[in-house]
Amino acid sequence: MASYLLAIDQGTTSSRAILFDRQGRSVASAQREFPQHFPHDGWIEHDPEDIWETVLTTCREVLEETGVPPEEIAGVGITNQRETTLLWDRATGEPLHNAIVWQDRRTDEACRQLREAGHLEDVQARTGLLIDPYFSATKLGWLLDEVPGARERAERGELAFGTVDTFLIWRLTGGRVHATDATNASRTALFNIHEQRWDEALLALFNIPASLLPEVKDSSDDFGRVDARWLGGELPIAGVAGDQQAALVGQACFTPGMGKSTYGTGCFMIVNTGETAEASRNRLLTTVAYRLNGKPTYAMEGSIFVAGATVQWLRDGLQLFADAAETEALACQTRSGHSVYLVPAFTGLGAPHWDPKARGAIFGLTRDTGIAEIVAAGLQAVCYQTRDLQVCMDDDMSASPGILRVDGGMVANNWVMQFLADMLGVQVDRPTVLETTALGAAYLAGLRLGWYRDLDEIAELWRCERRFTPQMDEAERERLYGGWKEAVERVRTQ
Repeated sequence: MASYLLAIDQGTTSSRAILFDRQGRSVASAQREFPQHFPHDGWIEHDPEDIWETVLTTCREVLEETGVPPEEIAGVGITNQRETTLLWDRATGEPLHNAIVWQDRRTDEACRQLREAGHLEDVQARTGLLIDPYFSATKLGWLLDEVPGARERAERGELAFGTVDTFLIWRLTGGRVHATDATNASRTALFNIHEQRWDEALLALFNIPASLLPEVKDSSDDFGRVDARWLGGELPIAGVAGDQQAALVGQACFTPGMGKSTYGTGCFMIVNTGETAEASRNRLLTTVAYRLNGKPTYAMEGSIFVAGATVQWLRDGLQLFADAAETEALACQTRSGHSVYLVPAFTGLGAPHWDPKARGAIFGLTRDTGIAEIVAAGLQAVCYQTRDLQVCMDDDMSASPGILRVDGGMVANNWVMQFLADMLGVQVDRPTVLETTALGAAYLAGLRLGWYRDLDEIAELWRCERRFTPQMDEAERERLYGGWKEAVERVRTQ
């Protein structure tokens, strides 16, 4: 009987493969970073072949490291950077252009024109999203208009569109399956989250041919089988979800009101709202949390474009330290209540501001400011931005989380987690398994394959590794947060 599930976690800066056992424990993992391409200011691209090669390499590395044969793997789960947009030839599988990354802002003007034409309310009502370059629709429109011959070929049915999950499914199955799941579809701005279908009115608005689109499946479903040439056996692909929704599953946030916040390249806070697709008054997003047996569960989400990417910039751009692990010791050197604020608006501001033209800045520098203060300010920015989301959710929802479950690379930093608990004024729980995004994909595959009878059984596997409780007094919390809000106002353009 098969003993493992293989999770593919294709992220913004790296690809990972993790082998999990039945109890949700990581047995082995492999990770490969890949290049980021910045052809113009605000443009971010990935080479699709880099995505494919790093995924394939990490999967093979995990199998080689453990010596686990394909017959010992029950199936594969996939989770992915969302909104990143690819277009490829149906006959050859060759991409027509680099992938346009979720952070990319090249379609800002097109989005502005759509908003000014009065389409925002209708798009939000159908999709739960805003009209913003973040989402896939205008990215796909740009590819069709700017790649020579693309629109004509699309009209003839020669091309296929997909987010990263769809591209990987296509490649892994040898082009036999063109599909996505409801969570990824819900991030394109082309999918009606209430009717659970591609929306003809939205396709017309964004001028997208329906022939490009993948089939939308449940998050736990049959997505075909991995071609035996890739991993040595025909493995069923049985679970797919966008990275933030996969983390919600991995954190076992299955009850309305439960929430998690993931700290990777960006930061994403999602709260389960159950069968109700709650609309936000504060420019947060309504999204599909997961869909099982044809029934969607919804969530409210706040998206921060830059979190761990700030640490990467401090390391690679400013070269303030050699390894991200050094940041905790540096932050511990800073005096309590220092007045340095770093606003990491490198690609604009996400929720709740949605200001694509804002740019990053550092405020409050004095003669005694050093590397430690700047690093601490970069780490604190992540916590301040989470507080921004918390304030909005408190206003939008009848029951916002009193406990926040956290995951992602940054949460290994105890200093950051304590400051997060202090800034939010709520309990912060860090799980035993930090890579909950990959774990969620594995759980979804396990549900389809009969490893788990239901979500309750998965919830029983969740374990807390450390709990952080607020230590900061209310006056200091509000003073620091007030300084952050002033800093943000100084970089905003709208």
